[in-house]
Amino acid sequence: MPLDPQAQAVLDQTAALGLPPNHTVTPAEARANGKARPKAPGPEVAKVEDKNIPGPDGQIPVRVYTPDGGGPFPILVWFHGGGWVVGDLDTSDGTARHLAVGADCVVVSVDYRLAPETQFPGPAEDCYAATQWVAQNAASIDGDPSRIAVGGDSAGGNLATVVCLMARDRQGPSLVHQLLVYPVTERDFYTPSYGENADGYSLTRDSMRWYWMHYLVDNEDANNPYAAPMMAKDLSGLPPALVITAEYDPLRDEGEAYAHKLEAAGVPTHCTRYDGMMHGFFGAPAVLDKGKQAIDEASRELRAAFAQVGVS
Repeated sequence: MPLDPQAQAVLDQTAALGLPPNHTVTPAEARANGKARPKAPGPEVAKVEDKNIPGPDGQIPVRVYTPDGGGPFPILVWFHGGGWVVGDLDTSDGTARHLAVGADCVVVSVDYRLAPETQFPGPAEDCYAATQWVAQNAASIDGDPSRIAVGGDSAGGNLATVVCLMARDRQGPSLVHQLLVYPVTERDFYTPSYGENADGYSLTRDSMRWYWMHYLVDNEDANNPYAAPMMAKDLSGLPPALVITAEYDPLRDEGEAYAHKLEAAGVPTHCTRYDGMMHGFFGAPAVLDKGKQAIDEASRELRAAFAQVGVS
């Protein structure tokens, strides 16, 4: 279908800011420009607390969102997008709030180290360490260690898939769901969706080349399943998944291919493509009707996954 008029309006407003594409500036400038893009605030929650937790190479900042009501609550560990290079706790604040309220869960948003200062596998190891900490310290955040999900958007979706692989390969922690929003799953710039949406729809092929260049130490890393989950020979034993994609997104095809690969491995998987939408729409439910629909779908899936497990 044609690009949704609401999506076109968002693209026009973003273009009017006059910010240069990320691949034409330094990582530091790209981060500053990301902060300059306006984001609608998310809903109020009962409590928001910033913490520092142990990581593989120093402390990892996290932000813990607690919904109204009485715990222990199920927990979503959330990894923000930004091509492993940009993004932080503030840029993902609205999404974390929407998911905490919508899924009635504690959300732990993780400020993993960014590339190129920390390249693969550092950001992924930070995310796995944060998930381990959540499982071991759930009671301290009014959470239930038997009901932990992971999720993320774009590069954060990549990190969520990788945490699931690590948790399976390293015998824990146990995860009940993975929420993958237009995830990066492989380094292939020549899929049909890359060809159709190489430029003009928020995320571009050139920016994705730039992100991968900064994230990987060398080309061989693109074959490592912990960098590119589509390279995994075996996806069995992973938690049930919801994969959300957008029609006008270079990452559409690799997200859907990963969903099919999960299904083929026997992993219960739902995959929803939002027609007329572009990359980033999940983070704009205040101005995109389909962004709100996607948040609602993700919240329903999380609630259902959490309900499958009794409160511990």
